[in-house]
Formats: sequence, structure tokens, C-alpha cells
Amino acid sequence: MHWVLHVDLDQFIAAVEVLRRPELRGLPVVVGGDGDPTKRGVVATASYEAREHGVHSGLALRTAARKLPPSAVFLPVDFAAYEEASAAVMGVLRESGAVVEVMGWDEAFLGVETSDPEEFARDVQSRVLAATRLSCSVGIGQNKLQAKIATGFGKPAGVFRLTSSNWFSVLGASPTDALWGIGAKTAKKLAGLGIMTVADLAAADPDALAASFGPATGPWLVILGRGIGDSEVDDSPYVARGHGKEETFQSNITSWPTVESEVVRIARLLGEDLAAEARPVVRVVVKVRYAPFITETHGVAAKEMTLEEAALAALGRFTGRRPVRLLGVRAEFGS
Repeated sequence: MHWVLHVDLDQFIAAVEVLRRPELRGLPVVVGGDGDPTKRGVVATASYEAREHGVHSGLALRTAARKLPPSAVFLPVDFAAYEEASAAVMGVLRESGAVVEVMGWDEAFLGVETSDPEEFARDVQSRVLAATRLSCSVGIGQNKLQAKIATGFGKPAGVFRLTSSNWFSVLGASPTDALWGIGAKTAKKLAGLGIMTVADLAAADPDALAASFGPATGPWLVILGRGIGDSEVDDSPYVARGHGKEETFQSNITSWPTVESEVVRIARLLGEDLAAEARPVVRVVVKVRYAPFITETHGVAAKEMTLEEAALAALGRFTGRRPVRLLGVRAEFGS
């Protein structure tokens, strides 16, 4: 029988750091920025010990420091180390005989024909642990949606199967944002329609949701609620849809002309990173995080503009002139 497995490395970045520094095992470890919690920056990842104190990805480093005990360790981000560890894991997964679709540094979908998916999953876990000393959780499903959600029930280092037969017994009473693909805003809008749980969503009228969410999104949400999803695992090489660069400033920028010049500078740096890319940039998105922590994004079609020109055009769509703490520029590629 065909199964989809979702392999998710447990606390991946923190785990890589602990492997390099065994003395950190059991301590609250936070990775983010340059590793200095007195500076501005956000948490890239946190160990389970740090998460117990309410620290999570995206949290300001300074806030994380206030939540954690003095024993906490803050480390800088080391992209090269994580890419190397990820490549080693993906190599192990490909040796399992499954079709492997890489989803990022720390996760992948596996397509496999087997009569015992749990046994296959445990074998994958053993192989990854033996080769890399990293643990992973594995979700099993009949499609990607089920497998992705199942992984959360298996963490840490466990295996969980979620299929059409136990979908509602496991998820029926859960809020709609428990589903992969539904965020807080969509869940809030659904709640406004009286749809509070996964079971409510599954029983909803697709036409009624089409009126609120659009002819494609409305029915798709109902399909999600019923646990229906794509079961095809594609092993084509992962190709990034875009690349970005951003910078957090240690002091707020209060002059908008300075904001404009910084956006141009960041766009130029991004352009240097993209020099080897053969694909055309079709859209440029600028991110502005105002103080204290309010983020907005705007984008424009690149057309015949340079990266810097497109970034300034996107910046021109911002109406706020409040102090700025972070700026980012992202280039999105065409085919």
C-alpha cells in the first residue's frame, strides 16, 4: 500500500548546536541573531528546555532572555553548519528507498510502498540517528496533509499514524488552525461564521464558504477539514521560490530618507547574492518592522526595474512613518 511519511527533525538547529557543544545538553539553548540577547534580533530556534519557559521561534531575543533562567545559553546562527547537517540527513532518507521530497532544512515527505509504515518509519529514525546523531519524528498518513499533522502528535522522536479512519477522533474537536494551511486570521474568520472546530469545517457548506473566502479557497477549506490532500511525493530537486535579505537595526531609524537608503543598500547586497541565479526576478517584496514590533510587507512586479528600483517602489506603498527597527528585501523568481 502507498503511504506518505513526514519526517521532521526534532529541534533541528538547537540539536546541531548541542552536538557541537555536548556540555549544553539539558540546558535552555536559544539560537538567533549574533547570539547576543542584549541586542535586537529574533529567536531562530529554541531547545525543548527553553520552550518550557515560553520561548519560541520569532520571539525577540531580549524577551527570550527575560523568560529564561541564568543558565540559558544564546548562540549565533550558523547557516553553513545547518546546511551540512541537513544534507547528511536527506542523504540518509534517499538511501531508504523511498521517494524523498525535501521541504526545507529539517523536514521532508517520503513516498513509500509498504505493508507496515510504522516499521519503515522506525527504521528511518534509526538510520538518521546512527548516521547523524540527530533524532526525528515521523508522521504517517494517506496524504501529505495527514502525515504533516501526524508528526506533531509523534514529537519528540516518535511515530504517529493519522488517516481517514481516525481523522475525526483525533482532530474533530480541535480548532481549525490545527490544520496545516489554516492560520490565525483564517481561523478567526471561520469562527465568525460559527465554524470553530475541524469537525465544523468538514460539515460546512462549500458554497457558503465560497461566498466568504472565494470560489477556490472556500471549498478547499472544507476539503482540508475532511482530511483530504495531495498524496503525490515529488523528488524533483528543491528550487527556492525566492531569496531575501533583512537587517535588524540596534537603534530605531526615525528618518524616512534613511529608511530609503537602507532599503537600497539591502537590495544591492541581495543582488550580489543573486548574481549566480539564472532565473528572472518577477516580484520584489519589502518588509518593514516598526517599533516596537509591528510588521508590514508590500510588493511590486519587477517588470523592467532593477532590484533597487523595485525595492524603492515597494517601499513607496508604505504609508506609516513610525520608527523602524527592521528592513528586509525579498526577490521572487519566475519559472
